[in-house]
Amino acid sequence: MVSTATRGITWEEYLNLPLTHYEIIDGEMKELPTPLFKHQRIVMRLGRYLDALAEEERNGLVIPAPYDIVIQRTPLRTRQPELLFIRWERAQQIPDLPNQPRLEIAPDLVIEVLSPSDTASDWIEKLRDYHRIGVQEVWAVDPQSASVEVLRWAEESWRSLGVFTGEQPIVSELMGTVKLTPNNLFV
Repeated sequence: MVSTATRGITWEEYLNLPLTHYEIIDGEMKELPTPLFKHQRIVMRLGRYLDALAEEERNGLVIPAPYDIVIQRTPLRTRQPELLFIRWERAQQIPDLPNQPRLEIAPDLVIEVLSPSDTASDWIEKLRDYHRIGVQEVWAVDPQSASVEVLRWAEESWRSLGVFTGEQPIVSELMGTVKLTPNNLFV
């Protein structure tokens, strides 16, 4: 069998790509599957709520996918979480942020809505990437179990602040106790 080598995408090529829904893992473009209607409704509910909360408290910005977070330039690695949050004081340090096509600093919070196609190894790899760049908190929103797990980076690994279901308010060290409950998300 003849094997053909694939050439990874370079930083310069990446800068010229159209802004679409994909991640680049070690130079290889990985197109993300089209999300289900249910998935998108969850993202919208979370996004609307967290954006309103951030506006009310004037503490940060909430950005939806598709929006690249650069994990590393060589070999090129990007992620596109469903939602990300950047504290206001950090956002103000990014020159011309509204016109930036990608984020090259760690967001403070990343929210991933899990899909049936996600594997445990994919999830662990995402968590490693988020840790590598300094993300403080990750929410794993699972439509299948109707739960939200909040993970916070501790000294050596991610630690769970809890798995929230039903009428339990979601508790976050970054956002405080969120009045939104999983029952409100998974309608």
